[in-house]
Amino acid sequence: METLILIFNILQALLLLYLGSSAVYLFILSIAGQFSIRRPKIVNEKKRRFAVLIPGYKEDAVIVHVAEDAIRQNYPQDLFDVVIIADTYQPATIEAIKKLPVKLIEVSFDKSTKAKALNKAMAQLPGNYYDIALVLDADNLMEADLLSKINDAFSRGYKVVQGHRAAKNTHNTMALLDAISEEINNHLFRKGHRVLGLSSGLIGSGMAFDYNFFKDLMLGIKAIGGFDKEIELKMTKDGVKMEYLEDAYILDEKVSDTKNFSNQRRRWLAAQAVYFTRTIGPATIALITKGNINFFLKSFQQMQPPRVLLLGISWILGLISIILIRDTFTPYWLSLLLCVSISLLISVPRKFWNKQLLAAIAGLPKIFILMALSLMKIKGANKTFIHTEHSAPPTENLKK
Repeated sequence: METLILIFNILQALLLLYLGSSAVYLFILSIAGQFSIRRPKIVNEKKRRFAVLIPGYKEDAVIVHVAEDAIRQNYPQDLFDVVIIADTYQPATIEAIKKLPVKLIEVSFDKSTKAKALNKAMAQLPGNYYDIALVLDADNLMEADLLSKINDAFSRGYKVVQGHRAAKNTHNTMALLDAISEEINNHLFRKGHRVLGLSSGLIGSGMAFDYNFFKDLMLGIKAIGGFDKEIELKMTKDGVKMEYLEDAYILDEKVSDTKNFSNQRRRWLAAQAVYFTRTIGPATIALITKGNINFFLKSFQQMQPPRVLLLGISWILGLISIILIRDTFTPYWLSLLLCVSISLLISVPRKFWNKQLLAAIAGLPKIFILMALSLMKIKGANKTFIHTEHSAPPTENLKK
């Protein structure tokens, strides 16, 4: 009996160490995110030339509206090109795009990926012509001053910048929860990191790069899913620091149905597992030998459970410990629950603190179950392109 109790306590300690390290990390970032990011002064007033790259696979429902929106920037028209990278679009969609003042590059692959589409497009664009590559998803809308704000960031000396991606639709509970999740991640892994002097996380769209740097970087990227994770791990390994612009908004369509949510999270979880196993060894060595904390933290993040799983597990284990076990670990499980709950609550933007938030909280158990099911289905997900479908969204959040 004593042996069983010992084994049980060892398992509790190991689980507590795993979950607790994630909780403490989130708590530190949630506090840091309450402060402002300190930035260097603008060193020059140069107006740079942009290539706004918009790859998309079967995005006929949204791409024409996105292209029309993208050309309406408060930035010199001769200093940016909107490049639509069309993979498997309908002929009618192609004809509609051709009527717009944008560049159209049609691509087709046996196995489509965003990395392949971007590489194909940049191979066809003129070399040494652009200064900045801005990568968007085919459902993204830019605020009117986005290019100007990114240009200012490059004038401060940065060569990789992540904009503030926010929801353009919150019309049902799932979309609202996805919107809140995005903002929590912005607060923690982008703003919180930058306040602490660390590198911002990337999201996959709303990302801007020195053009030639990005073109060379992408040549080595073969990712099927999670290409943003691969490039941020590679950049942090090489010592490149990424900036975050909290006031530079890109509106993104949030998933609003169970199928797309499960597919998207399954793809993300699979990418996390792959990149953690690939990088944790080299990242630990780089931390010890070179003090490369950014690379180590990016790898460490791939090991962390998604926030909703961490919250749900904390509640489950906390309640079990109080009701059934009541041993020496009970105070630690309660501390874990408190730490995670406070971290997430103070990371939710004030604009979401309304009666809709109560509906979102009531929907958390469903999201927890979907995430748990997605976690059990990640095998092979990183080897197959999983498309998230987009549709013409409600218009309540489309104003800039």
